[in-house]
Amino acid sequence: MHDPATKLVIFDCDGVLVDSEPISVEVMVAEFAKAGVAMDADYVYRNFLGRSMATVVEVAREEFSFAIGEAFLASLRIHLYDRFRQDLKPISGLHTALDDLQKAGISWCVASSSQPDRIALSLTVTGLIERFQPHIFSATMVKNGKPAPDLFLYAAEKMAIPPQQCVVVEDSPAGLAAARAANMTALAFTGGGHALGEAYHNSIDALKPDGKFDAMANLVQFIR
Repeated sequence: MHDPATKLVIFDCDGVLVDSEPISVEVMVAEFAKAGVAMDADYVYRNFLGRSMATVVEVAREEFSFAIGEAFLASLRIHLYDRFRQDLKPISGLHTALDDLQKAGISWCVASSSQPDRIALSLTVTGLIERFQPHIFSATMVKNGKPAPDLFLYAAEKMAIPPQQCVVVEDSPAGLAAARAANMTALAFTGGGHALGEAYHNSIDALKPDGKFDAMANLVQFIR
């Protein structure tokens, strides 16, 4: 077996492991509409993709003068999780990618902006949980979420791998910026259901990721 420069692949969850972003955006737009806040899907993608719920709360307060409370969060969670149980699918080719990493002797983990219960549900309903437990990390475990590097650095520390030997697989500008800030190789995955349109790809390309691909089964080809 070769001794790769890369020892760890850090996966984002939403839009990378599971095709959740179109569902999440649809539910969020609907919940804001019920609360009297007009926020379209394009706005949600531009401002919330890859960000933590703390960021959503802050933006809603500053940009819309809307204070997100427990009732809003509870309703959002209930409707989102119901949709996940019904409709959420894993990203095609993921098992092939993980098998290839295993053959190469490369470890992997999850580092997501989502809450731990959402990550667990997403991985469970898509049949992925056994391939990632217990190496699952949430932005709730660090002070600053993406685009700050805190979460990726925390994951690398817990996995006992230096940042320079880590590759991050992300679908969002915030996540790619966080990988850069953490001094890790940044790969842009653009195979999710939300990764459409010129504006999205321009936002990804502007960050000059170390690689960009839309077929998860090809991941190992981008690992050095």
